[in-house]
Amino acid sequence: MDPQLTLVLAVAGLAFASIVGIGFAFSGNDRAVQQKRLRQVVDVGGEKRGKSGDADALRKRQFQDTVKTLREKEAQRRKSNAPKTVEDKIKQAGFTFSPATFWIGSAVIGLAAAFAAFVAGLQYYVVGGIGFAAALGLPRWLLGFSIGRRQKKFSSQFADAIDVIVRGVKSGLPLIECLRIIAKESPQPIAGEFERVIDGIAMGSAPDKALGRMYARMPLPEVNFFNIVIAIQSQAGGNLSEALGNLSAVLRSRKMLREKIGALSSEAKASAMIIGALPFIVMVLVYLTNPEYIIVLFTETLGNFMLMIGGCLMAVGIFVMRQMINFDF
Repeated sequence: MDPQLTLVLAVAGLAFASIVGIGFAFSGNDRAVQQKRLRQVVDVGGEKRGKSGDADALRKRQFQDTVKTLREKEAQRRKSNAPKTVEDKIKQAGFTFSPATFWIGSAVIGLAAAFAAFVAGLQYYVVGGIGFAAALGLPRWLLGFSIGRRQKKFSSQFADAIDVIVRGVKSGLPLIECLRIIAKESPQPIAGEFERVIDGIAMGSAPDKALGRMYARMPLPEVNFFNIVIAIQSQAGGNLSEALGNLSAVLRSRKMLREKIGALSSEAKASAMIIGALPFIVMVLVYLTNPEYIIVLFTETLGNFMLMIGGCLMAVGIFVMRQMINFDF
């Protein structure tokens, strides 16, 4: 082969190799730059996602803390509005007699129960225990039962009273006039509570303070919701009829939920009542058929001790069953 041709081919091959090397070098640099840029983008995106996740977690924690604070305040408010004296319980039950009359009635009930136990031939310490339990337990139970029944009746009628306010506000009546209409035309205990609110406003109290005293007499979540809506509207303004209409819908939903829970737990309540009453029914039937067989429980010390243990166990069982069928929502 010609040496010159060989030299030309060698020079051309070297030039081609140089050009290819330079191209690979530049392309590799671009690829490195691209990879570096890609890593930067990924890192920035990860940081943004991390920051977004942190923000979501912080927002969730703040919401949970707010809900916890509101629940604690509501629990403190309920505790502060809980009846601390017999006079408070009498007011919440809607009675008008004085605490002295209550204590006199309790003493009469205790003496009557002790006399009945003495006539039945029971031992003296049993007579004293029955009289003491009847004097302190039975009147307080009746008072608590009256409070619960009155609050239940108030809660069932409260949504209708709010609807009266909604219609009155839409027709152009002021809030005080709507409250006066409820006090005049609604059934008890709604009428009595709103009449006290109207009397307080007439004496110079602000509506929110008068409604706050109604919440002290009737410590229900529904009344607290109503007071919050009225307080917010009086401070910040807004559409009162719309807010109270939404509150009325919420209260009716709570009522439906409460009735549904009562229907679902009715079987358990009936079972608890039957189980709780069965020992007394059996005791009465045995006493009617064979008095000598069961009278030993009342005349002997060992029999009294067995009755006391059985009564304690029954009380614990009734308490446990009550907690199982009692729903707080």
